[in-house]
Amino acid sequence: MTDGGNMRARYRRILRFAARYLVQTWWYELFLPRIGLARLAARNRSARLQRIAQRFHVLAVDLGGLMIKVGQFMSSRLDVLPPEITKELEGLQDEVPAVPFPAIRALAEAELGVTLERAFSFVDPTPLAAASLGQVHRARLSEMDAAETGLLDVVVKIQRPGIGEIVDVDLRALRRVAGWLSHIRLVSDRVDMPVLVEEFAVTSLEEIDYLHEAASAERFAGDFADDARVSVPELVWERTTRRVLTLQDVTAIKINDVDGLRAAGIDPSEVATEFAAVMFDQLFVNGYFHADPHPGNIFVTPLATADSATTADAPGRAWKFTFIDFGMMGEVPDALRRGLRNLLIAAASRNGKGMVDGIREVGVLLPSADTAELERALTALFARFGGMGFAELQEVDPREFRAFANEFGDVVRTLPVQLPENFLLIVRAMSLTSGMCSSLDPAFNIWNAVEPYSAQLIRAEGGNLVQDLAKRTVAAAGLIARLPQRLDTLITRVEDGNLTVQTPRLERRLDSLERTGRRIISAVLFTALLIGGILLRADDVVFGTVLMAVSVLPLLHATLAGTVARRGPLP
Repeated sequence: MTDGGNMRARYRRILRFAARYLVQTWWYELFLPRIGLARLAARNRSARLQRIAQRFHVLAVDLGGLMIKVGQFMSSRLDVLPPEITKELEGLQDEVPAVPFPAIRALAEAELGVTLERAFSFVDPTPLAAASLGQVHRARLSEMDAAETGLLDVVVKIQRPGIGEIVDVDLRALRRVAGWLSHIRLVSDRVDMPVLVEEFAVTSLEEIDYLHEAASAERFAGDFADDARVSVPELVWERTTRRVLTLQDVTAIKINDVDGLRAAGIDPSEVATEFAAVMFDQLFVNGYFHADPHPGNIFVTPLATADSATTADAPGRAWKFTFIDFGMMGEVPDALRRGLRNLLIAAASRNGKGMVDGIREVGVLLPSADTAELERALTALFARFGGMGFAELQEVDPREFRAFANEFGDVVRTLPVQLPENFLLIVRAMSLTSGMCSSLDPAFNIWNAVEPYSAQLIRAEGGNLVQDLAKRTVAAAGLIARLPQRLDTLITRVEDGNLTVQTPRLERRLDSLERTGRRIISAVLFTALLIGGILLRADDVVFGTVLMAVSVLPLLHATLAGTVARRGPLP
């Protein structure tokens, strides 16, 4: 069959699979309930959904291309897909048979414009890794390139031949399926499928553009240029194109190789703690993060004695993290980052309502969402599991976990939400981070990493918070300062006969209003001084304590002024 025939067969196979299970879903979820057979439709629903996911798993592995990425993407869509599907697709790995080296050689030489023997002094024909979009080979630069770059051993990432056409076909099929789904109200009320597919398309097309990946690597390296904890392989731009990427070979100890770490004298629990901190910095400080931090993409690199001197970022540490594979990166806009910070602080304090408010701020929940059940579910979740480490969680009855997961999933699916693509990447990154840290140290508790980091965020935001309170205080003070003049003008109009009222009664009400205004300004001052003192006390105990003590004065005025007024002036 010709390549064109293969592509048409691939396109039809994807559409046939989608059409078959869309019809099945329509029959069980829409038609049968409409004719009064809802109970029959609900029978064996869990097994039916699991069977669909299993068959998609087989299809994805068989077709490769974007289908594996689709399955991985679907496994994270807890907001719109039932757990039977997401759970089945969790283990879908991007591992496929390697392309024979002659085909890889031909593509690389066409891209580079020279033979591999001229571009490199050595290329290993056995791939170091093979995935659905490309594969990686070890190589050594030519003498001339080595002298110019200062590098010798490199790895060359080469795209699979024809993958561009496969991606185009897969995206065309996915757009067709999204169009079908957009006409089904049950789906369209929950998620905008065409938009979702376009978001997925952007990410996928970026992933097969190695020039984009190279630029992402440089940007990531720039974010950590002054941070001794993190390094990034150097790029060989002279041997890099849109479909060939050449970079420094930085192979070291895989981050999850506990035995290898211990043999090198590195404490795995320390690695877990530092890795969580590095990922938090990417998400909440830099706003640009590695969205695929699985064990194959992060090495722990022991440092030479001369390189392991004490620094501000890594006091006395004799190792660093080396990140590779920047094809899947995420960006956190400023507004989203602020919402995520608030979300993190609420999570650290086990505040269910604060979590819901943070989720709203992030933009996940629509303003019309009724969040009472979500607040209740989060509060119950924190009450039962909040603060537990991985080792403690292993002691919990799996049935209890399953019950909580089902209840929580049911609550989320009833809400009008659609997680944006960048938020899904954040969830993916944090999920992989938590799992990685727990594999390094079974006693690792993600809360122990979250809480000090949230305290750090609070201190960092402290100045902004005090400034905001100060602005509100000044605004309130201005209002109160203008109040007597406005009252005097009003009273003058009354006395001049321009306003017909009972003056004594009006004056009493105006006096009451003025007293209320003064109490408001006292309450605002108390809040500003107290919070400012609490935030500053961590860095300056004396000044912070003074502010907290002074805050008592406006508090006394705010609470006692009303009582004194009711009793009349003191003799």
